[in-house]
Amino acid sequence: MSDIFYVAQGNEIELFEATAKMNLPVLIKGPTGCGKTRFIEYMGQKLNRKVYTVVCHDDLSAADLVGRHLIDENGTFWQDGPLTKAVREGGICYLDEIIEARKDTTVVLHSLADYRRVLPIDRTGEVIEAHPDFMLVVSYNPGYQNVLKGMKPSTKQRFISLEFTYPNEDIEKEIIIKESGIDEQTAIKLVSIAHEIRKLDDTDIQEAVSTRLLVYAAKLIVQGFDPYEACIHSIVQSLSDEDDVLKVLEKLISLHFVKH
Repeated sequence: MSDIFYVAQGNEIELFEATAKMNLPVLIKGPTGCGKTRFIEYMGQKLNRKVYTVVCHDDLSAADLVGRHLIDENGTFWQDGPLTKAVREGGICYLDEIIEARKDTTVVLHSLADYRRVLPIDRTGEVIEAHPDFMLVVSYNPGYQNVLKGMKPSTKQRFISLEFTYPNEDIEKEIIIKESGIDEQTAIKLVSIAHEIRKLDDTDIQEAVSTRLLVYAAKLIVQGFDPYEACIHSIVQSLSDEDDVLKVLEKLISLHFVKH
């Protein structure tokens, strides 16, 4: 596996290493596409720990995390879920967008996110003590929170918190160049577009343009795609379906790349 590229924005690497040594759980907050998942993958590689990633959603059950009984030709057997594997073997269990999971699902995390560091499995009667290298990491996008979906304060207070945002211009430029092979001048233009879109406050854009989308645009351009069209397909069409918003974004793109 090739080395995972990551550029630190602050002290997040040192903080994560410290929490890993102290066996503390970590909560990462930040907008979509700002590098949360990449950071966890990078830290897994740096700490030499396997990362078990679970993308949370409304239908995610406790059994999806912990495990379930299955049947084959030899009869019934128990199969560990990703959380249980990480607890037994040591590794980072990363629950992405934790607030999307049902409340009855996240309850299973409580005994792992405090001093006990145990995982009770009701269906087998087993209580597993976490491996010394087990680490629980969860993330969510604060912009998606509402009254019905949000972490309970009692749950949040079990974690060391890290807040991510989009990288500054120099770091974002470096990321785009490294990830796509684009030239510096074009990368600078893409970063400028992103920062201008992020400053828009009178449109119906629910989510600002992510670094990920900028990398997609750069990759299209490197493949010979027209820069304006690359931005339309990678950035503009991904951010909105509203005609008036699309026109604003298209005009903004045309200030940096000529429409042919």
